[in-house]
Amino acid sequence: MKAVIYEKYGSPQVLEMREIVKPVPRENEVLIKVHATTVSAGDWRLRKADPFLARLFNGLWRPKRVNILGFELAGVVEAVGKNVQDYKAGDAVFASCGLRFGAYAEYTCLPVNELIAIKPANMSFEEAATVPVGGLTALRFLKEAGVKAGSKVMIYGSSGSVGTFALQIAKACGADVTAVCSTANSALVKMLGADRVIDYTSEELGKYGAGYDIVLDAVGKISKANAKALIKPGGRYVTVRSQPKAKYGNLQELKELIEAGKLMTVIDRRYPLEHIRDAHAYVESFRKKGNVVLNVV
Repeated sequence: MKAVIYEKYGSPQVLEMREIVKPVPRENEVLIKVHATTVSAGDWRLRKADPFLARLFNGLWRPKRVNILGFELAGVVEAVGKNVQDYKAGDAVFASCGLRFGAYAEYTCLPVNELIAIKPANMSFEEAATVPVGGLTALRFLKEAGVKAGSKVMIYGSSGSVGTFALQIAKACGADVTAVCSTANSALVKMLGADRVIDYTSEELGKYGAGYDIVLDAVGKISKANAKALIKPGGRYVTVRSQPKAKYGNLQELKELIEAGKLMTVIDRRYPLEHIRDAHAYVESFRKKGNVVLNVV
């Protein structure tokens, strides 16, 4: 099978298409024929070893633990391990690969856990592949912060993958949402349901006052001090610089929101897997809106 391999840290040029052996699922795993995957910040940062601490996870001098990137996917189950009961060959699924990565390939094996679910019926493989990482991250942080009907929420970085999902999930919960983004993305976040928009390039974050119940930094760029100045007593500041724990059922919850018409995905660009280097270069430029998709099939 074909897969994108990297054996040294660096620019997108370290990514190489190769033929490797097709994997075989273990007892609690499913073998998935990958239809689509994405380029996330987690992918390019691990490729580049940025921050340097990534080397402690994946090898100090060269990548050892992960050689095939790809943080999320959508595809079709081709085979299941002998202990798998919830899935069968032919099931269309979407999943986060977790820290094992591996979606930049024609096939990959994943364990059956809370990070895999049946694909939403009203989404294509391309659309579904964009949901697990950004969607789960947004959902977990908002739940951790206690979002509920009537919550006053600010989402900084509302036009990226995590931000676009967080905006819609917060609105689905009945929150009042102030979206922070650049001028070019104002129309997008308004379309997604933002109650008001702050253009960070020309406006102060306190334009509409303080007293937010939740400030979610979806891009890791607000200082804790600046965020706390916007939060009312007892409010919460959450940032993607930290990592909440996964909770069983979250991906299924996203599936239900999608099928209820309350959650959509934003796809900026699509690339064939063979153009992986171009896709990585674009995402690393910080210009993307929503998600960048890689088509494997």
